[in-house]
Formats: sequence, C-alpha cells, structure tokens
Amino acid sequence: MVHGNGLRKTHPSPQGIHRVIVVNPLPESRSAALLRRLPIRRLAACLLLAAAVLLSPPAFALTQPDTAARQAYLVDLSSGAVLLDKNGTTRMAPSSMTKMMTAYLTYDALVHGRTTLDTSFPVSQTAWKMGGSRMFLKLGSTVRVEDLLRGLLIDSGNDAAVALAEGLAGSESAFASMMNAKARALGMADSHFMNASGWPDPEHYTTARDLAILAGHLIRDFPQFYHYESERNFTWNGIRQGNRNPLLYHPVSVDGIKTGHTEVGGYGLTASGERNGRRLVLVVNGLPSPQARNDEPTRLLDWAWNSFKLYPLLHKGELVEQAPVWMGAEDSVPVTVADDVTVTMAPADRNSLHVVATLAEPLPSPVHRGDVVGQLRIDYDGAVRRTVDLVAGADVPASSGLTALGQRLGHLLP
Repeated sequence: MVHGNGLRKTHPSPQGIHRVIVVNPLPESRSAALLRRLPIRRLAACLLLAAAVLLSPPAFALTQPDTAARQAYLVDLSSGAVLLDKNGTTRMAPSSMTKMMTAYLTYDALVHGRTTLDTSFPVSQTAWKMGGSRMFLKLGSTVRVEDLLRGLLIDSGNDAAVALAEGLAGSESAFASMMNAKARALGMADSHFMNASGWPDPEHYTTARDLAILAGHLIRDFPQFYHYESERNFTWNGIRQGNRNPLLYHPVSVDGIKTGHTEVGGYGLTASGERNGRRLVLVVNGLPSPQARNDEPTRLLDWAWNSFKLYPLLHKGELVEQAPVWMGAEDSVPVTVADDVTVTMAPADRNSLHVVATLAEPLPSPVHRGDVVGQLRIDYDGAVRRTVDLVAGADVPASSGLTALGQRLGHLLP
C-alpha cells in the first residue's frame, strides 16, 4: 500500500486500464521526484486504502486554538490551506472592513483607466455629513483619488468612502451594486453590500471567509497599491491620524490591511503579513474591545507561523507524467501543473500525506497546451486539503492521412 510521504497517482482510462505511480512529495529542499510505478495487481488495494482515508473523519494532529472572536478565519495564501475556521461562513456585519471592497473597486478603476490617482472627486453634502470615523473632508471641495484612498484606508474615513463611491459610480447606491457584482465575481458567496463604508444596515453583511477571499485578491490582483494598506499615518485638513490597524505597530510581520467596528459587529480586523516566504491572511470579528483586537490576532498569527511549515510538492511546469494521446500527431503529451504546488502542514502531519492524481487516458486529440486533463487531490489526516488541476504541457494536433488510418487499424485489429 502507498502511504506516508508517498504520492499515489491513479489513472483511469475509458478502456478500464489504470496505472498507479508513487511520488515522494516532501523533500525539504527540492520539489517532488518520480520514484516508481506499482504493478496493476496492487491497484485495488491502493484504491481501497484511498477510500478508507477519505471516509474516515479528520483527525487533526495539531489542536486549533480557541479564540474570543465570534468569527475567525485564517488561511495561508502561499498554499491555500485553511489553518483556522471558527464560524467562517456565518453572516456578520463587516463594519469598516467593507472599505476593502471600496478600495478594490477603486484599484480596478485605476488599472483600467476609468480614473487616475490625480483625478479629483467633489465632496457632496452626503459625504461631508457622514458620522463615525472620518477623514474630515470639507463640503464642496474636490479631493484627489490618492488622498481619498489614504483617507479611506488609514483614517478609515466614512466620508472618503462615500466620495469615492459617488465619484466612481455617480451615487453610493450604484456603487453598492458594483460591489455586489464584484463580490460574486470574486467568489464571495455570502456577501451583500448596501454602502461603501460599512455603515450598519441589516442587509449589509459578509462572512470571515469572504473577507479572506477579498483580502487575497487585493494582495494578488493589485500589489502596486498594497502599500496604502500599511502606511502608518496620514494628515488631511491639518489633522494627523494614525492607521487604526494595531498590528502595524508590533513585530508580528503584519503589513495590512483593515480594521472595523460597529456595535452590532464588535471589533474586527483583517490582517495580512509575510514571514519566511509564507503569507497569511487572518479575519477576526466580534471581539469585545480594542485591546482584544490587538491581542487575539497577534496570538493567532504567531501560532500559525510557528506551528506550520510550507512544503514544496511540484514546481510550475514540472513533468508529472506523459499521457497517451488518441489519434494525435504525437503518441503522448507531457502533463504538468500551471503553478507551483505547495502544502502547508504541521511537521507531525507529513507521514499522513496522500496525493492522488487522476487522469483519464488516452486523451482525445487535439490537445492544447494548458488544457485541464486531470486533477491532483492532496489530503492528510483523513481530510481533503486541496485539489489542483493537471494541465497539458504542450500542443498535440490531431493526426491526419495515412497516420490516422494506421492508428485506427492498429486499435481495431487484435
């Protein structure tokens, strides 16, 4: 049987032929290497083992910490591994963490030329009279988009949020529609926005998981703007305000991104940081005090950084297998992965790692580079942790003429 540090690949074909390959996926200093192939007669035992692993309940080798937060969700962006999930899909009031979506849409407008950092938006009475945290905009003035972004993210200005929404969409309600459309596009399955600031509204909600998804997109989609999330202070209208993210002032490797607080939502924080090549995103909400918002994220991030390691599995473009191609100009096509594949786990979990690759073969021609031709399923401790597409590494056109005729005859004749 294949277990421990082995990678087992099961290849079902339309003709009922399977192959099983074992790969060692966890060298600490290099990527996975192909080791050996198991004979067909051992396939049934391997499949039974895989079924037993998948049907058994998860048995976490590392106990997840408790937290005073009503909602908490912690993910390692480097591998996609979810390290902590407490009520991560429970609806909650995002408060000023809403401004992450306002920033996302502003960045999107900048990248696509719908506005510029030097474009000035007018300050309407609606924006000027906003309560709560403010940038202290002057009624009737015009303010550069870049200054509004700093007021939004550093000062957590509700007035800045409304000014950006009105400048980009004409009205805050129209901007809210854009927010909801973007949330759906990003995969935020349980979010609904009514305004740009996070002002309390019973129909304004999200989840900790959705905010983690949004934070990941902010970091990956617009790295050129991420520095606004980490700037520590901003002065506008003669008033100097410090960034409300408390973790920016502590040595916990955090470099963003947004706080939030309302009576209904409690104290919340979406935080991200990088240490030893691993970027984490943590969302907490429903904390009872500003001090708890300082202490709990610090404790949870330290736990995650200290308890888990990032292990390489496959490099982008690395050969996984040669897959037969039916009626192709070439007999086979290299199978690979489109991006680096890594696994985040506690060192004690390495011996329970199983990676199963499934690939239907032969592949019908033509095959195009990048076509999805199978999947890697990564599991440990009895739970599926990640699935990754396997892709064709080259183009294989269909065969033609006498070559195609010979292939057909060879398939039909015994």
